[in-house]
Amino acid sequence: MSANRVANAWVAGVDEVGRGPLAGPVVAAAVILPEGFEAPGLTDSKKLSARRRQALDVEIRERAVAWALGRAEAAEIDALNIHRATLLAMQRAVAALSQVPDHLLVDGRFTPEGPWSAEAIVGGDGSVAAISAASVIAKVARDAEMTALHERYPDYGFDRHAGYPTAYHRDALARLGPCAEHRRSFGPVARALAAVTGEGA
Repeated sequence: MSANRVANAWVAGVDEVGRGPLAGPVVAAAVILPEGFEAPGLTDSKKLSARRRQALDVEIRERAVAWALGRAEAAEIDALNIHRATLLAMQRAVAALSQVPDHLLVDGRFTPEGPWSAEAIVGGDGSVAAISAASVIAKVARDAEMTALHERYPDYGFDRHAGYPTAYHRDALARLGPCAEHRRSFGPVARALAAVTGEGA
């Protein structure tokens, strides 16, 4: 696991959740961990049980030097495309940190622009503690939001699949058409909208 201070510089881990879903926001988190931070089982949030993610989420928020969330809404994803919207969500998360970071360690191949140096690390969510922590924070936050969204749109099953294109979600989309939180620039949503309203896919 990588150190969280490098040459007296604050280092933030950054990750996102929600690139693949057909609905809801993409949510990013930025986390600066204290020197020597250890948490048993901390790794890529997708490899953790929901119960373990929840426990780690509480621990990370309590012990982190700083943490923050950023997001891009479905309408922003449609306007910008998912790649640019993801970088925007990351940028917002980093900008919201109470401790300004000097350097970012970002999961994946791309980094958000800003007044910091940054390094993209493929698979970083499973190998760098601060990125793993960001992965956990982002996923717990987005999953909770999608569960809440289920209360507004109960027929889509957002509490079951968090907006991902499962068979259940695709069937609901075909029957009902998209709701306000669906990403209309995504093919399955555009096709469902066309079928229901006659708009071009």
